[in-house]
Amino acid sequence: MTITLYSLCGADAARPFSPHCWKVVMALHHKGLAFEERPLAFTAIPTTENGFSKTVPFIRDGQELISDSFRIAQYLEEHYPDEPSLFGGQGGVAAARFVEGYSQQVVHGVVSRIALSDIHAMLAPTDQDYFRKSREERLGRTLEEVAAGRDAAIAALPAALQPLRHMLGHQPFVGGATPLFADYIVFGALQWLKITTGSIHLPADDPVSRWFDRCLDLYEGVGRAVA
Repeated sequence: MTITLYSLCGADAARPFSPHCWKVVMALHHKGLAFEERPLAFTAIPTTENGFSKTVPFIRDGQELISDSFRIAQYLEEHYPDEPSLFGGQGGVAAARFVEGYSQQVVHGVVSRIALSDIHAMLAPTDQDYFRKSREERLGRTLEEVAAGRDAAIAALPAALQPLRHMLGHQPFVGGATPLFADYIVFGALQWLKITTGSIHLPADDPVSRWFDRCLDLYEGVGRAVA
């Protein structure tokens, strides 16, 4: 049975951009599982699957509905144990939780300051209204005030990625010789940046850029399919 992945898009359904959804896209390909992606606009999410979740990603696998990217990865690991492992054992699960915290607490903050106005521009009018209201309430600033600091956020990005850069001095992937779910966590953040702004705003010879290119090439280049 084909898994259904509900993800996030703007006015163009062919450009899903959520970092958390990209983690799941890569995890499903890693496991070699057949799936259908159904991108949703922000305001369509609460009306889908009888209001199962207010956020994406979530998946339907037969009768099962599972939300949250990390919980989805654990579900795939538990229910498809004969396919390639996403974690490489319980130690890998714990390490991926650390990477998740680093990505969401450090990298996402910088990426959101760079991409916020670009995301708003990608949305249909109804979703623009929702996005502006929810983000301005969350940030305590207007989108325009956040956008005024975009250049400073771009300048701050290399330092935010220094822990990843350090690791890549010793191995090609966060997972070691080959990628694991921990790679897809940080890849999702930079894929979010690339799709929404057109660039990851790093030099081509940066070790993080080279790692990102390796991730884009995985699974017949699925990461390159959305520009």
